Amino acid sequence: MKRLLQIELIKLWNNRASKVLIFGYFILLTSIALIAAIKFDIGPIKFHLAEQGIFNFPYIWHFNTFIAALLKIFLAIIIVSMMANEYTYKTLKQNLIDGLSKKEFIASKFLTVVFFSLISTLFVCIISIVLGAVYSDYTEIGIVLTDLRFLIAYFIKLIGFFSFCLFAGVLVKRSAFALGFIILWQMFEGFVRGVIRWKLFDGETTDTIMGFFPLNAMFNALKEPFSRLSAVQSVANQIGEKVSLDYKTTLLEMALVLIWTAVFVWGSYTIVKNRDL
Repeated sequence: MKRLLQIELIKLWNNRASKVLIFGYFILLTSIALIAAIKFDIGPIKFHLAEQGIFNFPYIWHFNTFIAALLKIFLAIIIVSMMANEYTYKTLKQNLIDGLSKKEFIASKFLTVVFFSLISTLFVCIISIVLGAVYSDYTEIGIVLTDLRFLIAYFIKLIGFFSFCLFAGVLVKRSAFALGFIILWQMFEGFVRGVIRWKLFDGETTDTIMGFFPLNAMFNALKEPFSRLSAVQSVANQIGEKVSLDYKTTLLEMALVLIWTAVFVWGSYTIVKNRDL
């Protein structure tokens, strides 16, 4: 396993575009800290985002993982390009000639997916601990360790999405077209949601059905955190609305993402196995 991962990391390190995207991604993750500097002073209205509790433990685990997940497109481009370059530069055929089996080839790609997901999760964890130590009103160890499940959900979400990107790269073989395929699939799921909601079921039933689709399953792994903010809750109460949502990721939701991950990895291997290279 170590050898397979090393092969992929060497390929990425020798690709200038990949290095730029990797460094850019982690720099953007670090920029989450800049959110703390957002201030609005308009006359008597003074608003400091960090004072709204977004960096309080344990809420910070939910907020930071959700924001970081929005930036995953940068690593998605790397995953897609990683696969597309194998066809463009004929390195896939060369690897097979050198003795790498097709199963080992896909395994090396999936190990890279897991590696990036793990590194990203650890990076977000470190950033959250630092920001929480500086801004959180609650630093008791019991509170700090609460809701770490959001890191697990983030890790699983990344693995699922990057596996989908790997599958798209194997299926389409060209980076731009593979990314286009991912966008089209997102639009397809949106279209299906609209049809089901319009013609068949109510909103709750529609959400349940759509939760079994791959991208929706991955989105459900981390629900939006903004309605948890006290400021949002206060505004909702003032206008007579009550915001009461379940933000926890269930075992079923995580299992669905893992099932889709297995489907995409198996699909990638099946395509490579049967394709004339």
